[in-house]
Amino acid sequence: PGTPLFERISQGIIILSLLAMSISTMSSIPSALRVALITFDVIAGIVFAGEYAMRIYFAKDRRAYIFSFWGIIDFIAVIPSLFIAGADLKALRAIRLLRLFRLLKLARTSTALIRLGNAFKDQRYEFAVFGLLSILILYIASVVVYTFEHEAQPDAFPSIPAAMWWAVATLTTVGYGDVYPITAGGRVFTGVVLFVGLGLVAVPTGLIATALQHDPKENKSEDSTS
Repeated sequence: PGTPLFERISQGIIILSLLAMSISTMSSIPSALRVALITFDVIAGIVFAGEYAMRIYFAKDRRAYIFSFWGIIDFIAVIPSLFIAGADLKALRAIRLLRLFRLLKLARTSTALIRLGNAFKDQRYEFAVFGLLSILILYIASVVVYTFEHEAQPDAFPSIPAAMWWAVATLTTVGYGDVYPITAGGRVFTGVVLFVGLGLVAVPTGLIATALQHDPKENKSEDSTS
């Protein structure tokens, strides 16, 4: 089960099953459509179970595959549909979360996702440094805005941990507007944080773009074709 046709069919079923899961949560859909979606999900589960069995059968080391990362992902992706019959609503809600593991199955065969994974792997140390720096900036921003705004807005900024919500929304340049500074110092500091946030958003984008541009496997394949 590693041919391009088989992988494309598997990818299509994964996408359709996740789409069916999303549509089934709508209360306005007809009951007949809901039944059809549930039926399709069961069929998809049977297909995934068959794929899982075939991968075990064709694996050179079956035990190694079963307990490997992809083997565990394949097994978890089968669980939701195999145990949907006879489950109560609470169990169904919990099982529904397991369907998200089907997305990870796409990463095995999708060239774009494989390249993206290689990019993250190549830049993992840079991302670790960036993550640590982001946490430090987040904490500093929370402390400073708390110092400026606590007395003026004790309900909005009751503590430093509570101020972290404002810091996250501001540093990510989302700016929900539910919590905002009203003091002069707080507003000036918010302007500084917004400019810092633009840099925080741009850094990971640059890291990924650089890694994708200098993907050694991609460059090797291009050199071999030229």
